[in-house]
This record gives sequence, C-alpha cells and structure tokens, in this order.
Amino acid sequence: MSDSQQLAEACRDALKQDDGLIDHLGISIDSVSPGCAQVSMQIQNWMTNGHGTCHGGIIFSLADSAFAFACNSENEPNVAASVAIEYLNAAHKGERLTAKASRTTQRGRTGVYDIRIENQAGDLIALFRGKSHRLNGTILPD
Repeated sequence: MSDSQQLAEACRDALKQDDGLIDHLGISIDSVSPGCAQVSMQIQNWMTNGHGTCHGGIIFSLADSAFAFACNSENEPNVAASVAIEYLNAAHKGERLTAKASRTTQRGRTGVYDIRIENQAGDLIALFRGKSHRLNGTILPD
C-alpha cells in the first residue's frame, strides 16, 4: 500500500470519528484514495417524501459526504466553498445509492470535485459538483 493511500485512509478514519450524520443516515465509506471517495447508503422509509421518492436533501447529504472525504484525503483540511446538484432521476425506498467523488482540478487552495450518484442498477440519479477551499493546518496531528 502506498504512503498516499495510507494517508487517505488515516484522514478518513480521523474525519469519520466526529461525523454523526453518516452514522445517522447509515452511510458507509466504501473506499477512499487521494482526491477520491466512494460512499453508499440504503434508502429507508423515513428518507422518502410525499411522492414516495427519496428526499433531495438525503441525496445531497450522500453526495456531500463523498465530496468531504475526497477533498480531505491528503491531510489538508478543506471545506465547501460552493456546491451545485442536478437531480436527474428519482430514487426509491429500498434502493442502494452510491456516490463516487473524484477531483477534477486543484489550483492553489481551490479544488473542484465531481460526484456521480447512482442506484444499484447503475442508473444516474444526480450529478453534484463541489468547489473546495483549503484551510491552514493539517487533519492529522504531527
């Protein structure tokens, strides 16, 4: 295993410790590597709206979690500067959604990440783009 992969996993573990939302939503962190992350969750009944489809905010939270683990995978703390999401298809109770985040570009303190959200059949549910802002310091103690 490369040092950069080990660092990405250590950053994931450190960030996961204080992230109550991923536990509440049942989000699993399937993989992380430098500039990338994949997370997934099963849509529960309580996550659906009056139309019987998954709330957009739940899908957003899944994508935002993938974004967070991807942009914080190199021991440099990042926060979201702006995000946008396009909902393309409905997601339904019982489906498993997966959000795959990858860095598109990094220039100075600004990164751009694209996240694809798909169901277990591979249907594209949403596209999310996040712009990150790098903070001072490190995620892991020296």
